[in-house]
Amino acid sequence: MRVRIPIVMAGSLALCACATTIPDAPGPAEIDLPPDFAADYRPPLEREADWWEGFEDPRLDELVERALDANLDIASTRERLAASRALLRAARGDRLPRVDGVADTGVDVTSGDVGDGLSAGAVGVFDPDISGRLSAQIEAAVARARAAEYLVADRERLIAAEVGRQYIELRRTGERLVLLGESTRLQEQTLRIVTLRFEAGLSANLDVRRAAADLAQTQAQSGLLELQRARAVHALAILTGDVPRTAPPANEDSSGVPSFTSGPPLGIPADLLRRRPDLLVAEAGLVEAAANVGIERADLLPSLTISGSALLGDGSFGGIVSDFLGSLAAALDVPLFDGGRRRAEVDAAQYELQARFLEYRQDVLAVMGEVENALVAIQSYSDRNADLEVAISESERAFEQSNALYREGLASLFDVLDSQRQLISSRQALIDSEAALASSFVDLYSAVGAPEPVAQTGPAPRRAE
Repeated sequence: MRVRIPIVMAGSLALCACATTIPDAPGPAEIDLPPDFAADYRPPLEREADWWEGFEDPRLDELVERALDANLDIASTRERLAASRALLRAARGDRLPRVDGVADTGVDVTSGDVGDGLSAGAVGVFDPDISGRLSAQIEAAVARARAAEYLVADRERLIAAEVGRQYIELRRTGERLVLLGESTRLQEQTLRIVTLRFEAGLSANLDVRRAAADLAQTQAQSGLLELQRARAVHALAILTGDVPRTAPPANEDSSGVPSFTSGPPLGIPADLLRRRPDLLVAEAGLVEAAANVGIERADLLPSLTISGSALLGDGSFGGIVSDFLGSLAAALDVPLFDGGRRRAEVDAAQYELQARFLEYRQDVLAVMGEVENALVAIQSYSDRNADLEVAISESERAFEQSNALYREGLASLFDVLDSQRQLISSRQALIDSEAALASSFVDLYSAVGAPEPVAQTGPAPRRAE
């Protein structure tokens, strides 16, 4: 139903814009979190710095900085942030009057001749937003713009962590290749000793075959390690916005697995709600969902449109203006009956808001799990590394003793090969465990987010550590 009302009444209705159509969005205040993390472990020597600086590796620092500057995924999220801000400006523009210029002249449809009459002017439309719909749309646009801002920070968080993991993998495979060379030389020496003993008639040909089989099995690991290293190199190139390249220069990735020394403070579980950008994205989604409820509620209320025009006409192209035509009108739309559709849309928006809040709570629990898992992993791998160092020390002694006894004919080749395998296996396990420990630190600081709360307004943040 559409009715015309006096302009004075329209002005009165404009003052009654419904600011209560948007419900309060649930958020962090409704999330109960423990006062501290359950795991006992805490990073050593906490300091205010980017977490990757805790590895004290200039090469890693350089790669992370390059990724934050040149990564294409980060660049694309920044472009979407700019788009969301442009749409926010557009939504705010809907609150202002819209004015269009018009011109009119008569044309003979038979001959095509232009008539003598000419008029020009402006036509305007204004929505005073008495239902609150435009305000709710602006609120939703603000929430989407903030979510886009947090997405930039979250993408930076994820990219920095992935650079750390791939760099650790590069160093792990490089160290494993170095160990492979040492193990190969050790087994080649054992094979020479066995071969000499066989040629002297002091051992059977079976011993030679066993030693040769062990050597070949060790050498067979080379191709797999080279593949894993190449994948890490290619991944780092892509993360830093570069074309995937071949293996890195010699010795670049063979200086050992990086060791973490210290990092930023972890804070408490409640800090995660302001430090994890993805949780802030989810929270902005709650605000948007609440605004969508307001948009649907506005459809239940009357809406007002004020339109007007001002035209100038003189009856000829060259004459002096002789006529001024103006009009001003207001149209009020009042919802009467729609079979319950509008109310159902309000209910659907409210259910969507509740669903998003449940998802937000689930996200918080998942983030808590990430932090707890990382803390337990750090403690577990630290203990494992200590045990593996003992195992390596004992395996070295066992191999030296079995090798000496074998030369004297007091031990079998099986004893030598078994102690040799145990030594090589322990060394490999230590390298892999050191890499897992380093990656666990990356996981930890990726899980807790930035040392400081992510900004909620203003330009996109430089990065989220």
